Amino acid sequence: MKQVSEAPVPRPDAAEATVLRGALIAGLSDDEFFQFCQENDLVRIERTADHEISIMPPVGGDSSATNGDVYFQLALWSRRYGGRSFESSVGFYLSEGIVLSPDVSWVPAATWARLTAQQRRKFLPVCPDFIIEVKSPSDNLKTLQAKMEQWLQHGVRLGFLLNTETETAYVYAPGQPVQTVQGFDQELSGEPVLPGFRLDLRELKS
Repeated sequence: MKQVSEAPVPRPDAAEATVLRGALIAGLSDDEFFQFCQENDLVRIERTADHEISIMPPVGGDSSATNGDVYFQLALWSRRYGGRSFESSVGFYLSEGIVLSPDVSWVPAATWARLTAQQRRKFLPVCPDFIIEVKSPSDNLKTLQAKMEQWLQHGVRLGFLLNTETETAYVYAPGQPVQTVQGFDQELSGEPVLPGFRLDLRELKS
């Protein structure tokens, strides 16, 4: 697993997530944390390097529909070109006990093949090559932007952050300045990480 130095990531605002902390929470093993998530499967749960647990409430209908449209486009491409695409219920184990769950993600076939059957049944101990985060009305944009940088630090090769309210997309790639794309009357290219993939932003317009 890639070892990195963590950049400070703003803690989620109370309006967007509930943060659990303390000795009992910090002492949960990976297996105990996984079980905790299984027993609270109606919400999305993530864990920081300090073993603080963030509980995100369910999103509204518009955000859920957007997430579904984005996942559908990626899943169609993945079925043709290979690899595994995931929606927001998956969790990825990163370094230092961090567990993050992107809205949409993709893992290459070779990475998936290296995982054992037991590893596939739990949070995946890999970093996806490609992720998409979709801002919901309750999300803090700066928090999501910091999360995108955290994904890059752990090995993501390409990431899209989508703000449907302002029709703004942010494209993240290692060693490159963040590209801001204004307007959803266009497509985002997945090249070179996802050959041939183009996310049609027009499908996400209300």
